[in-house]
Amino acid sequence: MTAQAKTYDLVLKGGHLVDERNGIDGVTDIAIKAGKVAAVGKDLDPQGAPVRDVSGCYVSPGLIDIHTHVYHKATSLGIDPDFISRRSATTTLVDAGSAGAGNYDGLRDFVMKQSPYNILAFLNVSFPGIFGFDKDVQIGEATLAEMLPVHRCVQKIEENRDRIVGVKVRIGGPVTGKFGLGALELALEAANAVDLPLMTHIGGPPPSYADVVSMLRPGDILTHCYRPEPNSAITENGEILPEILAARERGVLFDIAHGMGAFGYESAEVALRHDFKPDLISSDVHIVAIEGPAFDLLHTMSKLLNCGLTVAETLARSSNRPALAINRPELGHLGVGAVADITVLQVNEAKITFEDVRGIRRDGDKLFYPVAVYMAGRESEIARRPFEEGNYVMQPCRCGGH
Repeated sequence: MTAQAKTYDLVLKGGHLVDERNGIDGVTDIAIKAGKVAAVGKDLDPQGAPVRDVSGCYVSPGLIDIHTHVYHKATSLGIDPDFISRRSATTTLVDAGSAGAGNYDGLRDFVMKQSPYNILAFLNVSFPGIFGFDKDVQIGEATLAEMLPVHRCVQKIEENRDRIVGVKVRIGGPVTGKFGLGALELALEAANAVDLPLMTHIGGPPPSYADVVSMLRPGDILTHCYRPEPNSAITENGEILPEILAARERGVLFDIAHGMGAFGYESAEVALRHDFKPDLISSDVHIVAIEGPAFDLLHTMSKLLNCGLTVAETLARSSNRPALAINRPELGHLGVGAVADITVLQVNEAKITFEDVRGIRRDGDKLFYPVAVYMAGRESEIARRPFEEGNYVMQPCRCGGH
């Protein structure tokens, strides 16, 4: 018995595994050994290892929030990554351009290295990163070419490829001012030089959504894809902009990035009626959005679930597809040998009213709720969700007493 007990460290039994990469969508056991997935299959023999019953729960590769702002206490918009990971049941957070070449080292040394969670980053092509963003302060970081020294961005990425996954630029309205598409041209120059994807924020016009998305390359990410008017993805006739369809055809990826101003039900519902689903689901959580209406990744996922995406579609766009988008194939799946980063969730019957960034409301009847998170096979703490307590009916939990 002693020898058998060493075969696995833990077995998760009876959960509904959704692993898009490996083509699994059904009740399946997972065995963990030395921080990695040791076996996947129905009715696994635990061979003396501890067993956690996760019947009635969905088991997913660790959730990845591909658009966050977690340069905590060093930027005005940054939030505590450990707090938001516990609340949203994520295992990997990707900071979307909070830091530029001028201050990335602090993000690396004082945030990334101090957190038990996986933290990666898109480096802002703007040298100071997002330096003037708060509830009543909005100062653009990409209004002058002098603020976007491409060679410094490239140099910093080459020095930190273990953590930097791409280039970020914010485009539109006061963020770029009269410089407009010039900022996007410089960001593309940097991304081409390092052969990494570019994540492009689309804000209010000018420039137009169509002009921005037409410049993006295969594998680049248009973030805030369901933003409301002005500058939405929808034409006056209720169709998807042809430039957006052309961009998807050539491989541009479209990301939710809810935030405080970028998820509108009118845009989302029209897009989904045309079967224009997002490629990626993210929260754009920051110091303002954390108070709503975005809150965090789980809340954003719940909105998309209630808009008509299936559980499998929602989980894939929050785990497997973000991992591939940032060229981290070791993440986002639970095949044998993969790191055992795992999120366990329930989909609870809900009585909750969701709200978009314009105050438009929709009643929902389903809500993702965290049950457990494992980082390299070790269980991590999860946080209660007080802003949703009392607004839905918890199903009887069959997940190991949690």
